[in-house]
Amino acid sequence: MTPTGKLPAPQHGLLITHFLTVRDVAVSRRFYADVFGGEVVMAENPAMVKVANSWIIMNPGGGPTPDKPGITLEAPRSGERVSSFLNVRVADLAAFYAHAVAQGADFLTEPVDRGAELRCYLRDPDGYLIEVGQSTGLLRGIQAATPRAATGGGGVPE
Repeated sequence: MTPTGKLPAPQHGLLITHFLTVRDVAVSRRFYADVFGGEVVMAENPAMVKVANSWIIMNPGGGPTPDKPGITLEAPRSGERVSSFLNVRVADLAAFYAHAVAQGADFLTEPVDRGAELRCYLRDPDGYLIEVGQSTGLLRGIQAATPRAATGGGGVPE
């Protein structure tokens, strides 16, 4: 039985969790526990991993339910187009990157210095995109380049 004090249940106000539809709960649960140092709060139905001050909740897909009629949940089909991604902020991107690679994480690129921040992206076992960043110049008032400048002008913004 899971201790209720570990569940994402606010005593007042609200908190935000992130739900992922996954193909293999055990694989995804292990990824978030190992790569992000998360604590498995519930193993299944749904799986919950507490990561820092957030929770990742995972379950397989499924069809409509009375509270979400007409909605089917499924893991991503393709990773080329996304409409959202998890954004993780770290104190030391170099240390996180080394740890994550040692745990088997596959990054799209090595960390990139964008002036305002250091940033890189990886995918979880289901193909969800995750940005990992460390604020650097932003803490001194330096902002990232505008989308026009970042794309060479006229391109699609980041």
